[in-house]
Amino acid sequence: MSEHPKNPARRSLFKILGGATAAGTLGSLLPGCGKEDKPARDTLTFSEIPHGLDHQHHLPPGYQSTVLLSWGDPLHEGETAFQPEELDADGQARRFGYNNDFIAFMPLAAGSSSTQGHRHMQSGNSERGLLCVNHEYTQPHLMFSGYSDDYSATREVSAEHVAIEQAACGHSIVEIKQGAQGWQVVADSPYNRRITATTAMEIIGPAAGDKRLQTQRDPSGTQVLGTLGNCAGGKTPWGTVLIAEEGFGAAFQGDPQKLTDTREIDNHQRFGITAANRNWGDHDRRFDIQVEPNEPNRFGWMVEFDPYNPQSKPRKLTSLGRFEHEGFTLVCKPGQPLVAYGGDDDEHQFVYRYVSQGRYQPEDPAANRQLLTAGTLYAARFADDGSGEWLPLVHGLGPLNTENGFRNQADVMIDARRAAAMLGATPMDRPEDVETNPHNDCTYVMLTKNKQRSDTDSANPRARNTAGHVLEIVPPGENGNRDHSSSHFQWQQFLLGGNPNAENPAERGAYGQQSPYAISAHGWFANPDNVAFDRNGNMWIATDGCERFGFHDGLWAMATEGPLRAAPKHFFGCPQGAEVCGPEFTPDGKTLFVAVQHPADSRNSTYDQPLHRWPDNNPLLPPRPSVLAIYREDKQIVGS
Repeated sequence: MSEHPKNPARRSLFKILGGATAAGTLGSLLPGCGKEDKPARDTLTFSEIPHGLDHQHHLPPGYQSTVLLSWGDPLHEGETAFQPEELDADGQARRFGYNNDFIAFMPLAAGSSSTQGHRHMQSGNSERGLLCVNHEYTQPHLMFSGYSDDYSATREVSAEHVAIEQAACGHSIVEIKQGAQGWQVVADSPYNRRITATTAMEIIGPAAGDKRLQTQRDPSGTQVLGTLGNCAGGKTPWGTVLIAEEGFGAAFQGDPQKLTDTREIDNHQRFGITAANRNWGDHDRRFDIQVEPNEPNRFGWMVEFDPYNPQSKPRKLTSLGRFEHEGFTLVCKPGQPLVAYGGDDDEHQFVYRYVSQGRYQPEDPAANRQLLTAGTLYAARFADDGSGEWLPLVHGLGPLNTENGFRNQADVMIDARRAAAMLGATPMDRPEDVETNPHNDCTYVMLTKNKQRSDTDSANPRARNTAGHVLEIVPPGENGNRDHSSSHFQWQQFLLGGNPNAENPAERGAYGQQSPYAISAHGWFANPDNVAFDRNGNMWIATDGCERFGFHDGLWAMATEGPLRAAPKHFFGCPQGAEVCGPEFTPDGKTLFVAVQHPADSRNSTYDQPLHRWPDNNPLLPPRPSVLAIYREDKQIVGS
C-alpha cells in the first residue's frame, strides 16, 4: 500500500468551490457511491511519474510499451512500408488512418473464425482480438510537405491531398494477437479493413428518409458516404462497435446566410459551418452547403458497425440524436431497457441519455441489435440541490411542436441541440466522455473546460473554467441494482481539475473529497477528456490541455470508493504536442491500449520542420499518431 501524507488543505474544499451549494460540493457524499467505510487499500500500486514536457512518452518503473500501430502502417499483406511522400488516396485507404482516438478491443474466440460477435464477446479472450480505432481528423500541415502550421493550411489543400485526408479519416479494424514478441498485427487477417469518409453507410431510425436528409446524390435520404470527426465511442455486448461523429462541421464550407431555408441557417451555424472553413467542398462538392445544403444533416450521428463481419454495412443511428457526439456508452442489464449515456462536446452543450423501448436479453443478440433503433433520447437538467431530471426529446411534448419549428420526430433528432435548450436542459462545460463504472453502478461525466462561461451554477461552479471537472451521477437504487432508466437522479462533484494551490479560482483544483491523504505534486491534472475503468473499479482519466499548465497530457488513475476516492496518481505522459485518447484494457487487465494523437502539434511545427518525430525518431518520417500497448514487465495486471 502506498504511503500518503496528511493533507490539511482538505479543510479548505468549501472555500475552493466558493458559493456552490452543499449538494454540489466535493464535501458531500451520496449514498452508495464512494463508500467511506471501505478499507484504505490502494489497488494502484505503481510508482507515480512526474509532470514533464519533452519529446517522448513516459511510464512508471516496471512498465513497458510497444508501438503497435502508427499512421500509414499497412493493414494487409503485400503492402510496402510507409513512405509518406508517395502516399495516394487508394494507398491510404489500405493503411492505418490519422489521429487515432477511441479504441475498442473486441475479443476473438480462440481457434474460431466465426463472425458471430456475441460468441466472441462472451469468450473474454485477452490474447487475440480486433483493435477497433477511430481516426478523428486530419492535419495537412503535419501530413504533407509545403503547408504552414496556421489555419490557412486547411484553405489551400490540393485535390489529391483532400482525397488522402478523406481516406485517413474514419476507423480501422485490425486483428492483433499475443506472441512470443508481444502484441503483433495479423497482416493476413480477413477482418482487417478501413472505414473512411467515402464508405457507404445506411441511415436508420426516426430521421431516416426525412426530406432534410435527402440530397441530389441520395434522394432517398437513407444512404450516405462516410463518417467524420470520429472521437470516442462505445461497445455492445452483442459484438458491435459504436463510433461518434463529433467535429464534422469543419469539413463543410459555405455561407449559411445565403441559404433560402431559415431552419438550415440556424442549424449550420450551430455547428460552425462558415465560408472560411477548410476547402474540401472545392474538390468534393457535397461538402459545399451552397451545392448540397442538406449534406451536413447526414453527419453528427452515432455510427454502429459489426467488426466481426467485414462485409457488413455501417449504419447511422438517428435515434441517438444529432450533435457533436463525444461517444455513447451502454448499460445493459438482463430484462431491463438498454441505457446509453453520452455528451455533446462543445461549450454550453448538454449531457444525454437514451433508453430503449425493448429490453436487453443476453442470449438474443439479433433482438438486442434493435434496441438502438427504437427508444427515447433525454437531456439532463442538474438542479442546485443535487437532484437531476432527464427531459425527453419527444415531438409534441412541451415546446417541441410545430409552432417552434419541429415538424416531426426527425426534426427533434436533427436539431437535438435546439430541442434540449428549449426543454431547459443544463448547459455544461463541454461534456466529453460519459461512462458508467460497473463496480459502483454510478455514471461519470468528463467536463473538459469552458472559458466562455460567465454565469455559474452548482453543476458548473467556475466562471471561465479553464481546467475542467468531473461529475458523478447516481441513479436511484443500490449498487448493482440502480435504475438507470428512471427519470430522476442525484449528482455531485467528483473532482475539480487544476492545481489545488492555484491563485486563479478558475484553475484551482480539488481532489480526494473524503480522503485524509494528499495527492502528490504530480497527481493533479486539467481538462479531463476520456475515461475508462479497470478490473478493480479504479477510474483512469485521459486529459487534453495540460500543456497550457506547463506539462504533458497523459493518464491519471484513482479510486472511486474509500478513503482514496478521487485522489489521482500520474501513470502516463505524452510526447509534447500530443494528447492521449481511448484508454482500453484487455479483459484480463494485463494490457492497456492508448491512442497518442497529434504528436508534435505545436506552433511552427510542420511536416518539413516538425517539433519532433515521435515515435519513430527517424529523419525520413514525420511525427505519427500511434497506438501503444502498455504492460507490466512481470506480466501482471496493469496498475495494481
